[in-house]
Amino acid sequence: MEPVKVGICGLGTVGSGTFNVLMRNADEIARRAGRPIVVEQVGARRDNPDCDLTGINITRDVFEVARNPEIDVVVELIGGYDVARQLVLEAIDNGKHVVTANKALIAVHGNEIFQAAAEKGVIVAFEAAVAGGIPVIKSLREGLGGNKIQWLAGIINGTGNFILTHMSEDGRDFDDVLAEAQALGYAEADPTFDVEGIDAAHKLTILASIAYGVPLQFEKAYTEGISQITSEDIEQADNLGYTIKHLGISCRTEEGIELRVHPTLLPKQRLLANVHGVKNAIEIMGDAVGPTLYYGAGAGAEPTASAVVADLLDVARDMATEHKYRTPYLAFSGINEQGEAAPQVLPMENIVTAYYLRLQAVDRPGVLARVASILSEQGISIEALIQKEATEGELVPIIMMTHRTRESSMNEAIRQLEALADVAGSVTRIRVENLDDNA
Repeated sequence: MEPVKVGICGLGTVGSGTFNVLMRNADEIARRAGRPIVVEQVGARRDNPDCDLTGINITRDVFEVARNPEIDVVVELIGGYDVARQLVLEAIDNGKHVVTANKALIAVHGNEIFQAAAEKGVIVAFEAAVAGGIPVIKSLREGLGGNKIQWLAGIINGTGNFILTHMSEDGRDFDDVLAEAQALGYAEADPTFDVEGIDAAHKLTILASIAYGVPLQFEKAYTEGISQITSEDIEQADNLGYTIKHLGISCRTEEGIELRVHPTLLPKQRLLANVHGVKNAIEIMGDAVGPTLYYGAGAGAEPTASAVVADLLDVARDMATEHKYRTPYLAFSGINEQGEAAPQVLPMENIVTAYYLRLQAVDRPGVLARVASILSEQGISIEALIQKEATEGELVPIIMMTHRTRESSMNEAIRQLEALADVAGSVTRIRVENLDDNA
């Protein structure tokens, strides 16, 4: 069969990894695809010394790749929103299949891109957009196709997991570990996307859409970062039998779909609680199969390239297939994929979970009773309470764990607690998940 001719756009970390894997494993890939997959052209602003580009057609204009009549598949690895969107839409308009690792692009513009691809009868593959080399999208879309997905939860940002792991293991502060992560190349100079949950929300949006057959709705995802987590919170969570992880959680409820990213207390015995360093892991609960766990490298040149090349293999196999017979992008055919009669994404105020609270109160009689009264008035019951010795300035640290309650009730309780004259500063809140309660 004729070779599949690929144009790679972007020769950074993932682009160079993809190029090198395609070159190094060309024979193995050809045997699996049933035809060779060759790099016809590379579009990049500059060469990468890690890649031997001898004999490769190079252009500094990535749009030239999208217009090249010799190219069958455009591999978009430039990242970002605007230029990547224009590139992908132009490639589709020119009848090219597309493979991308760009989670931000898919989460924000995926609905538009998939519609354009369907009209042109081409493929858009995006396995590498979530959790790097872990084949979670294929597993969720195809391997678990017989299941009604009840919930999924994951550590889907390696930078945040690296920071929380070393805060926990070494007793260090957030800023100290962040600086190390930046020095090691795990965190960007501006780490906002990673530590404030935006990157994880992009990925969770994609997973939830595939799990429940709903349109991509990144703008409705709740995001909360880890920059306010202290070593005190890590220590107290440990004392209570929990580990703090930065999770993306999506759950199907009678009211709608939860879509949220935030720091979470997990019982120490859970598998997700024992995922350390920069690794990623996603747990998915299906009604037939029960819980399944997907673990591995969530980023990096060749782990992510592994997913990109796997998508190229799928495209190569499917190129002769009529597009109406291909697996739908978001796993579902019919009304839910178009958003008609689809379950709604719930506002964060409507979710129900348990909470860890930490506050500093003045050491005087009646203060703890008033704190308990405020919680009780909001229908919040306390599961565990720790009152420590008074610190300098006669302030007493109080740590509480609550039973499950609605977020709106907790928000009102915290507002009232912070207004108390006997409470110093803001109240620290971290949500607590046993996950099985979501089933």
